[in-house]
Amino acid sequence: MMLAEISSECATHRPWPAPAGPWSVAMNWHDLLFLHWPVRPEVLRPLVPPALEIDTFDGWAWLGVVPFRMTGVRPRLLPAIRPLSAFPEINVRTYVKSPGRSGVWFLSLDATSWLSVRVARRWYGLPYHDARITVRADGERVHYESERVARNGSPAATFDAGYGPTGAPVRAVPGTLEHFLVERYCLYSADRRGRTFIADVDHAPWPLQPAEAEVRINTMAAPLGIPLPRAEPLIHFARRVDAVAWSVIPMPRL
Repeated sequence: MMLAEISSECATHRPWPAPAGPWSVAMNWHDLLFLHWPVRPEVLRPLVPPALEIDTFDGWAWLGVVPFRMTGVRPRLLPAIRPLSAFPEINVRTYVKSPGRSGVWFLSLDATSWLSVRVARRWYGLPYHDARITVRADGERVHYESERVARNGSPAATFDAGYGPTGAPVRAVPGTLEHFLVERYCLYSADRRGRTFIADVDHAPWPLQPAEAEVRINTMAAPLGIPLPRAEPLIHFARRVDAVAWSVIPMPRL
């Protein structure tokens, strides 16, 4: 899908208009596994800046672990250059909101691209870590292994799973839990001085599929001090979404 098509389709379903200015970064997301657990909001409250409200569904906050791979990562007006533009990533996230906006708060992000990790830390203020990640496709199934590199005080975190879709893709219906979890069009971050920032993201609606996963190891939330519930996670899969993101800007003070 071309970038012009992304913007055209997104305009029909975004909860607020995309920024008028030019986007900063383009990227393609592939073979995403969404694992989500309900958690009490007070468990996450210490990990989220006071300026942001933890977003809830039926009184519960949600913690997500999302492995995937990226291609076509490039700044505006520049071509994608391999291997800098293609690499696997896994993130741990929750969902937050500010007046007029609901988005994603990343608790951690692990990736194999040394340069991208450092650019994202500096440019977006995101808590990226270096990792060794292997991704192997076996038909419809994806085998994913990630181990965080112990560098600059990064705590250990490991993920090992096989997963794949079990049904046809559909768009999440507004008002459902699935829509609450995936249809988000901004991210938040904070700097060392405690200032909070926001960046818009644009893409077509998620082609969400039911999925199954065999998770052999998952310690991604352990460094955050978050015990995952014993219950099985809510599982979804998406084959591909093409996206663009704008630069971060300070979150308006009220």
